[in-house]
Amino acid sequence: MTVILVTGYGSAELGVFKDNDIRINIIKKVIKKDFIDFLEEGADWFVFTGRLGFEYWALEVAKELQKEYDIKLATLFPFENHGSKWNTSNQEKLKKFKSVDFIKYSFPYYENPQQLTYFNRYLIDHTSSAYLFYDEEKKTNIDYLYQMMIAEKDYIIRQLSFERLNNIVEDLK
Repeated sequence: MTVILVTGYGSAELGVFKDNDIRINIIKKVIKKDFIDFLEEGADWFVFTGRLGFEYWALEVAKELQKEYDIKLATLFPFENHGSKWNTSNQEKLKKFKSVDFIKYSFPYYENPQQLTYFNRYLIDHTSSAYLFYDEEKKTNIDYLYQMMIAEKDYIIRQLSFERLNNIVEDLK
């Protein structure tokens, strides 16, 4: 069984604040191409953590691909109250993260930073690889998870970087 963790930049980190931003369509085209590659290589599961932005767009693509491919989707939330304070539009997105084949909550609510370390460890221990939209040049809190991933001996990371995304955009022109 091949289980792929999908995570990356949030909407705000990418400066994307509207659902009709043209950049989303470009990113989703890349996600679709990469997901199809994963599926052809034998991927069975895609695992999300409920982050808005890259993860949500990838979830939308994965749900579309479920119509053609036999894949399962999971959301592993860090906390049971994840997204509880989001606005109405984002609550709808949260519902989509919850309408997958498997859901798990790591903790009832946030108490201390150590929980996030445990959560990241759990993600790595229960996936075989990651699809990550992250660029070491533009560090965010994802860097903690990224550093844990690269420290793992046989953990495979397939990265979408700004450079790769820009190259793809150039090829589309």
